[in-house]
Amino acid sequence: MIAGSGNSFIATLVERHTRFVMLAKVDNKDSHNVVQALIKQAYKLPKELYRSLTWDRGTEMSGHRNFTLATDIDVYFCDPHSPWQRGTNENTNRLLRQYFPKGTDLSIHSQSKLSAVARQLNERPRKTLQYQTPAEKFAQCVASIR
Repeated sequence: MIAGSGNSFIATLVERHTRFVMLAKVDNKDSHNVVQALIKQAYKLPKELYRSLTWDRGTEMSGHRNFTLATDIDVYFCDPHSPWQRGTNENTNRLLRQYFPKGTDLSIHSQSKLSAVARQLNERPRKTLQYQTPAEKFAQCVASIR
């Protein structure tokens, strides 16, 4: 999750194997709002590609059991002060700061705008993917399960 000025947040979901990014607009850091936004995004993915979610230790996921019940996706938590346990997500959040600089109001961006930014990131070749795009890798994974 990235934070903006005031009480503005964007939840970030990154599929670890393909680096495919999904962004969710959240009204605040309240657990119920965050969990509902994540549930909505999780339903957009084939369940074969989404087996677990690793989160930092923020209170916004105190309702993780509700997320797991709704999606059948297990939630794991990182050790305190261990961002390297979520390296893919931390790297993605760094890339997102090119679009959403620190200290800006994130609440002004619509879900449509967030989806457009995610699409741009998903169409950006990555060295870690041998210069394929996350969208290409994601399509290959979806094709292999169907």
